Amino acid sequence: MNKQDITITEGSGNVFMDLGFDPAEAEVMKLRAEVMIRTAQRLKEQGWTQAEAARHLGITQPRVSRLIKGKVEDFSLDMLLTLAARAGLHPELRFTA
Repeated sequence: MNKQDITITEGSGNVFMDLGFDPAEAEVMKLRAEVMIRTAQRLKEQGWTQAEAARHLGITQPRVSRLIKGKVEDFSLDMLLTLAARAGLHPELRFTA
């Protein structure tokens, strides 16, 4: 394969939409992923072990592990927002047209 054989397609800004998910579902998946990433980053910033994070978040250590590993399918958006708030974040939802 030569460089001239490579086609680059610009993404939409939502990888889930680019993968062919329904636009509404893709938006929810994008939100879930973003909240999960930011919450995991916050846990790392706090320097908590998974056991400590579990106590602060009110969930089990295996669930913290799934959060850190990005197992987005294991968490609803509602639960992720709850965990983010328990981690000391202040999530906001904004609407645009």
